[in-house]
Amino acid sequence: MQKIKFLATLSTCMALINGADACTGITLKSRDDATIVARTMDWSGAEMNNMYTIVPRGHNQQSLLPDGTMNGLSFISLYGYAGIAVEQPEFVIDGTNEAGLSAALFYFPRYGEYQKYNEDSKDISLADFQVVSWILSRFATIDQVKEAINNVRIINVDKSASTVHWRITEPNGRQVVLEIIDGVPNFYENEIGVLTNSPGFPWHMTNLNTYVNLHPGTAGPTEFGPITLRAFGSGSGLHGLPGDFTPPSRFVRAAFLKTYALEQDTGPAAVEQSFHILNNVDVPSGVQFAVGKSPTDMPAATQWTVATDLKNRIIYYHTMYNRTIRSLDMKGINFATVPFQYHSLDTTKQQTIIPVKVD
Repeated sequence: MQKIKFLATLSTCMALINGADACTGITLKSRDDATIVARTMDWSGAEMNNMYTIVPRGHNQQSLLPDGTMNGLSFISLYGYAGIAVEQPEFVIDGTNEAGLSAALFYFPRYGEYQKYNEDSKDISLADFQVVSWILSRFATIDQVKEAINNVRIINVDKSASTVHWRITEPNGRQVVLEIIDGVPNFYENEIGVLTNSPGFPWHMTNLNTYVNLHPGTAGPTEFGPITLRAFGSGSGLHGLPGDFTPPSRFVRAAFLKTYALEQDTGPAAVEQSFHILNNVDVPSGVQFAVGKSPTDMPAATQWTVATDLKNRIIYYHTMYNRTIRSLDMKGINFATVPFQYHSLDTTKQQTIIPVKVD
């Protein structure tokens, strides 16, 4: 029954996500050399079962296969890790291990293509929704991931489901994007520190050149024949920054906002800044569907936002139900003895409101 549940859950997840692929990721650095990786998780089709997961060293996992069995690649955790999972604790979407390596999954429909599943290779077959767990369990550096990637076959357990791509980040700030194109893993150095969804990462980087005219501050004044043109207000240098919720527009918007944001002194200050920046790509419920066709009445399509300080090993998050920021300090976890566990992101689905007292 558990095997059937795994397959049914994943099939439901991936079927829904085909129409709701709107995650946005950014990376910030602070003056004290902290690296902050932050992202939204946008899913407008249904409310997900969102949870944080803590995985100890020595924990054994096995990959899900297309037949619904957990008989794929088996891997034991060399490193303990914590992260946010959806639907099942094994399906970690965004997490960090005790070595400080971060990995995250983003949807990548219609542009990626995995290798076809071959039953003869089931022992090295790894479901795409478990790649983050595999990376965090086994590796401390990007180069180690690159060296090992050809020893596994990343597969899709549901032929109708979307493909995904991944962001992998070291504490020193080095970051790569992993995309599987025509069955071949491709790693791209991500110096801009932004990731959304389709098309592929190189296309997004080329598309930034379309906005070469944008700049921070105020445009003008400009002499225009006999008159002078003046901006209506500050910030006009970014007039034309795309404001819709397509992946290319979110990529451009996030890239400009994070690039021109003031550098913060400390990791915790940069974490706060990352939440402010990502507010600009939050997806309100309803905008991804025709009028009257939204299948849910959730508070937002951005179900949760997470920011992780890789230097200080602290994970911060808030949700669509409660935007109070909560934190998980990984330094306080003994990954040698802590039991495998998972907990809902929200103990109660209600915004924390503090009444103001008037004397």
